[in-house]
Amino acid sequence: MPRIVILVPGKIHERVLTRLKESFDVIEADPSTLDAETAGKIRGVAVSGTFNAGAIDKLPNVELISSFGVGYDGIDAKHAAAKGVIVTNTPDVLNDEVADTTIGLLLNTIRELPRAENWLRAGNWKRGQNYPLSRFSLKGRHVGIYGLGRIGQEIAKRLEPFKVRISYHTRTRHPDSPYGYYPSLKDLAGAVDTLISIVPKTPQTHKTINAEILSALGPDGVFINVGRGWTVDEDALAQALRSGTISAAGLDVYYDEPDVPASLLDLPNAVLLPHLASGSVPTRNAMADLVVDNLVDWFGKGRALTPVPETPAKG
Repeated sequence: MPRIVILVPGKIHERVLTRLKESFDVIEADPSTLDAETAGKIRGVAVSGTFNAGAIDKLPNVELISSFGVGYDGIDAKHAAAKGVIVTNTPDVLNDEVADTTIGLLLNTIRELPRAENWLRAGNWKRGQNYPLSRFSLKGRHVGIYGLGRIGQEIAKRLEPFKVRISYHTRTRHPDSPYGYYPSLKDLAGAVDTLISIVPKTPQTHKTINAEILSALGPDGVFINVGRGWTVDEDALAQALRSGTISAAGLDVYYDEPDVPASLLDLPNAVLLPHLASGSVPTRNAMADLVVDNLVDWFGKGRALTPVPETPAKG
């Protein structure tokens, strides 16, 4: 009996390919290059990145698209659902890593740790010559979390031992949350001095961190983004950092990755990371395993482990 055929349309974690080949026949190709006969054989997709409606339409017998990552805005999940195709992602397995990175980025931004290390490496630490005291401390801060989903909640739990005040804004209030709730992002920004963004890429979150929100955050304000660059008006952020509208920013994500605006690169009060919040070997391996396990369980048991809300598991 022939094995089920899985399409891998682009670069993906090597562990995904290794494990897929143990259970399936794998075709590595752009779907637009497939002839009709080959396209008709494909029943599953493992993808890291985009997979649009045209790609879905190219595969008449596809049943499940397994996406590497929590965010799946590059997958046309609504179109897939309309065609009865399941889409899965990799939630939870990276929550801890992203939350840990967020705390590290926050501390680096407030205490200027990367700048201090560069200062030392440049040979500046000499007798009688110390690095300047950091302007701010995490102590006594009021941290606002924009997006209290699974990762946002893990960030909040990690902040509690730092004895900071924690508040949040989401579209829907969490009735069991112990943290203060603000009904709008502007209300939250106006109340806190530290704002962490961990919302997904949706039409509703496009450039919501804008000049108005940054002004509300204020001159002692620190902004951290580990969600999506889509959420930030980067021109407004650069201007706010230059003018002192806010004090500092720590970013792991950008609007047009991997292109980081020069207006941000040139700023001494911006800590910039190359989208590595989940970038550890154990976490990426766990993500790769979940990509494969979704396909294995679907074709072996008729169920998907982590379907996205638009395409609930069935079978």
